[in-house]
Amino acid sequence: MKYIFVFIACLVCNVAIAQEDNLAIQKIKEHRENLRLEFLDPEESPLEEKDLKKFTDLDYFPIGLKYRVKVKFKEHSAKKFFKMKTTTERSLEYVRFAELTFEIEGQKYSLQAYQNEGLLLNPEFSDYLFIPFNDDTNGLESYGGGRYIDFSIPDSEEVFLDFNLAYNPSCCYNGKFSCPIPPQENYLPIQIKAGAKDYSKGKKKK
Repeated sequence: MKYIFVFIACLVCNVAIAQEDNLAIQKIKEHRENLRLEFLDPEESPLEEKDLKKFTDLDYFPIGLKYRVKVKFKEHSAKKFFKMKTTTERSLEYVRFAELTFEIEGQKYSLQAYQNEGLLLNPEFSDYLFIPFNDDTNGLESYGGGRYIDFSIPDSEEVFLDFNLAYNPSCCYNGKFSCPIPPQENYLPIQIKAGAKDYSKGKKKK
């Protein structure tokens, strides 16, 4: 009888995991569709006018749930502001808010999550965190200047970080923008084959 209970428990667990995976995939698809619509809107699009005329969609790595990782979220007790470099001469004030540690293929990695000084006083963005990162796809399949992930302050120490939601800085599409450069501490010595690819390389294929 106990084997039946174990079997049922495993079955319920597998169903729950499948449902969670399906929700994650749906979220990724919705994220990509929202970006596509934003890029098609002349009022919102970062694209240059010549690119906007022939734009249909962005280029992505295939959805891979191994890049949706469970992270340990540890908020820093001491939060000091620093100036994050950008692609222009200006710099932006950020605070190192928390460290996220996780594993991919058995290897341990970490990223810093930052909070922008300008958004701290805006109630709408009070829980918003910014995760810029570099990895070993930069300059090959992904944009050489790194990519970004939007994140929210979680309610618990364990939460998921989904690299499938990684997107490009506006500078990837138009040189008129000033974009934060991922700090060296947010370099991942691995190829993160998830999220947005380099738009310029996608254009060359068409």
